[in-house]
Amino acid sequence: MSRVLNVLIICSFATTVLGADAELSAVSSLNVDLEQVVELGTVSAVDGVTSAGQPTEAALEVFADAGYMAVIDLRGTDEDRGLDEAAVVEDLGMHYVNLPITGRDAINFENAEKLDDLLAGFDGSALVHCAGANRAGALLALRDYLNGATEEAALEYGREAGLTKLEDTVRERLAEGAE
Repeated sequence: MSRVLNVLIICSFATTVLGADAELSAVSSLNVDLEQVVELGTVSAVDGVTSAGQPTEAALEVFADAGYMAVIDLRGTDEDRGLDEAAVVEDLGMHYVNLPITGRDAINFENAEKLDDLLAGFDGSALVHCAGANRAGALLALRDYLNGATEEAALEYGREAGLTKLEDTVRERLAEGAE
C-alpha cells in the first residue's frame, strides 16, 4: 500500500513540476504566448530579445515590470493596435520604436540590419513584435544570418521567433545572400 501511495505522490509531484515548466517555457522562449505572459505575470528574454504578436496594455506592463528596455513595433502605421502603443510603452518607462515592415519586399537584409542596430542600441531586453510574430520571426532570421548563422540555423531561429507564412520569402532572401 505504501508503494502505491509513494507512486501517486511522485506522479503528482512530477505532473505539477512538468506543468509549471511548460507554463514557464511559454514565457521564457524566444516567441512568447502573451496570454500566458499576462496570466503568469512574468517574461524573460532569450539573448536580450523576445518576439510576439500584438501586445495588450496588460502584457506591456509585464514586460516593463520584467525590466525590458524597449518595444520595437514592426507593424505599419495604418495597422490597428487597439491602443496608443507608443504612449503606453513610454508611460511604462520603456522606449518605443516603430520600424514598419509592410509587405514581402520589406523582409530584407537592410531592415534586418536596422533591427540589429536598434537591438544593439538598448542596454537591456527588447520586445520585437508585429501582429502575429511572423514578420518579427522573418527579420530575426535574416538578422541571425547576418550575424554568422548558417541558412538552416537562421531559418530555425526565425521559426522559434514566430516565422510561419513568410518562410518562403526568407528562403528567397537567404538564397540571394546579403550584400
